[in-house]
Parts: sequence; C-alpha cells; structure tokens
Amino acid sequence: MDAPEIVVGLDIGTTKIACLVGRRTEHGKIEILGMGKSESVGVTRGVVSNIEKTVQSIRSAVEEAEIRSGVDINIVNVGIAGQHIKSLQHRGMITRDSIEDEIDRSDVDQLIEDMYKLVMMPGEDIIHVLPQDYIVDREPSIKDPIGMSGIQLEGNFHIITGQIAAAKNIYKCINRAGLEVADLILEPLASSSSVLSEEEKEAGVVLVDIGGGTTDIAIFQDGIIRHTAVIPFGGNIITEDIKEGCTIMHRQAELLKVKFGTAFPLNKNENEIVCIPGLRGRDPKEITVKNLSSIINARMSEIIEHVYYEIKNSGFEKRLIGGVVVTGGGSQLKHITQLFEYVTGMDARIGYPNEHLSSNTNLSVTSPLFATGVGLVIQGFEKYDALVIKEQVARNHTTKTKGNFFDKIRNFFDENVE
Repeated sequence: MDAPEIVVGLDIGTTKIACLVGRRTEHGKIEILGMGKSESVGVTRGVVSNIEKTVQSIRSAVEEAEIRSGVDINIVNVGIAGQHIKSLQHRGMITRDSIEDEIDRSDVDQLIEDMYKLVMMPGEDIIHVLPQDYIVDREPSIKDPIGMSGIQLEGNFHIITGQIAAAKNIYKCINRAGLEVADLILEPLASSSSVLSEEEKEAGVVLVDIGGGTTDIAIFQDGIIRHTAVIPFGGNIITEDIKEGCTIMHRQAELLKVKFGTAFPLNKNENEIVCIPGLRGRDPKEITVKNLSSIINARMSEIIEHVYYEIKNSGFEKRLIGGVVVTGGGSQLKHITQLFEYVTGMDARIGYPNEHLSSNTNLSVTSPLFATGVGLVIQGFEKYDALVIKEQVARNHTTKTKGNFFDKIRNFFDENVE
C-alpha cells in the first residue's frame, strides 16, 4: 500500500463545519496545510437535519480548504456524534486450533471482527469495537496477548453503536458534495487523539468536548478507553437561555456570551452593565454582567453535573489522576475550568490540539474549536498504519500456512517411503 501523503478531516458540527488538510512530517508530527470553515445550518445536536443545507456548508468548507492548501480533496475522514450514540461492554471468545502456534495479530483481529457481528437493536449499528483487555486460558488482565501460547483467547470490549439512519445521512451528504468517506470516526475519540498525551491516558483522564449542540465525553485509564457518552446539550443551549432570559436577539445573545460571559460568577464585575441596541425605534436594553453570568452558570453547572454523572457511572471516578481536560468551542468560556473543579472536585485544564502538530502549523488551528478536526486527521494516519500491519500479518500468515501444508505433505511421503 502507498502511504497517504495527505489526510483530510471533516468535522460536521452543529455550529460549524471544518475541513482540515494534513500531512505527516518526517518526524512523525502532523502539519496542517490548510483549513476551511463554514457555518453549519443543516445540523441539529450533532445530527444532520437538512441534507441540502449541510451539503452546501460542506462544499463551502472543502472549497476553502482546497484553496488554502493547494490540494484537491476527494476522500475525507468524517466525525460522528449525537444523542443516538451509545456504548456497551461485551466479552468475546475464540478457541484456537493449536497450542504450539503463538497467538498472532490474525487471532486478535478475528476476535474483534466477531464483535462486529453482534445482534443490535433494530436501526442500530456498531461504529467502533475498542479492546479493553484479554484473557488467555483463564489468565486475566493481559493487555497484549500477541506472542503468547494458549488455546482459549477471550477479550473484553467497549462497543460504540449509533443509528444507521444518522450514519447514512452523513454518507449521503458527503457523496452529494462530490466526496468519498474513508472512515466514520466517533468525535470524542478524534478529539482525544489531538489533545491528550499518552501519560494522561495512562494516569486516567476525562476528555470533555463541549460543542454547539452536544457535549462528548471519553474516559481513559491505563492507556485504554473505558467509557464514552454524548450529552445532548452544548454551547447553543446557553445562548438560547441568554436570549430568553434577557429578551434579546439570538445573534446578540451569542455576542454577549462570547465577549462578556463567564461560567463562574465573580464579585468584581457585579456592577458592570452592557448596553444592547434596541430594535428599530426602541430604546436600548441594559443588561448587568452579574445577571448574564448567573444565567450561564446555571446552565453550565447542569451540563457539568451530567458529565460528573457519567464519570461516576463509568466506575473509574477514583482512578482518574489526570483529572478533566475540556476542549471544543464551549471550553473558551471564561473561568470554565474553575467551575469544573468546583462541581467535580477534580483538576481541570483546557485541551489545545497541539499535542501532535508540527511547529509549522498555523496558530489558528491550535484553538480548542478545531480539536475534533485535527483529531480526524491524526486518526486517518493511525488507521492507515493499522491497515499496513494487518496486510503484513495476512501475508505472513499465508506464507506460514503454505509452509505448514508443504511440511505435512513432505512428512507424509517421508514416513511412507520409510
């Protein structure tokens, strides 16, 4: 297989559609060659609700990315999110033919492929099968069984499912925009690739990606993904609360949130007042910053309570030394890490997608807004590497099988001649 010089990530979000073109440098870092961004008008809470409008937004973002990067875009890695995403734990098992042969990659791949055959609820399909640990002949908690001897190979898996209709609509939008889907990737998995370090994943960490329509959660411990969830609230619901609470236009509410909003009310800005222009012929409206921050705080606290519930639900609450990493557009709200620390009692930091980016990359791409887009590019290269290993194993396996077959024939003839 020829190595892909270029990988394209397409983040179809509720508020924006971002298309990022990246290549891998000789040092293994990712360089973003160009980026296109457009307003997302056909997506609601991470799910496509209007095909035509989404197609137009995709075309607009892709065309901008093509101009900026000088690359013709045909194949993209796309993110999937939404309230329909669910996860479950499952155990699989295979019985091997021989204890003499070591467990190899093909055995592990067979175990993973068997998981994709699980019977799901009508209308649902498996998106990802993520191995947790393996059991070889009743010996538990093995991270990598390759090279071991054993007859019975079992594995515990974290399985992520989604609605077939939601995935089909994404494919339909991509195809109508004249593009092809290389892979469909869960958005919190993509974001975690771009903002988390290997040390954090080992220590135990919660990734919280606050988008416009959804808040995505991924929990890692011991270097393995342990829990995923999607909460159907994001930054847009805060804007709606400001709009209704202050009786102003949606556009004005968004500007207020971005410029003066804070997640943690502070006493120092109690007396500040913001003046909003009135509609034609009407008086301007005065809004106190204290009132604004109390509206934001109420809704943000609710979102964080949902996140904390998922952390407790995962069973890893006491084993997350790395604390919480907040990313996505919603993480740019002032004092959000303080509110996370206050509600959860865990350390928190903002996640910037510069963990694997080369120094040549444009600084605007290192904003938490583009964590998913950068992650989709990284995941694209990782998927290619996995495919190369798989092909190599398949070739070795074929050669080994042929060798065994000819050895058996030779032995048969030798025995009969004697």
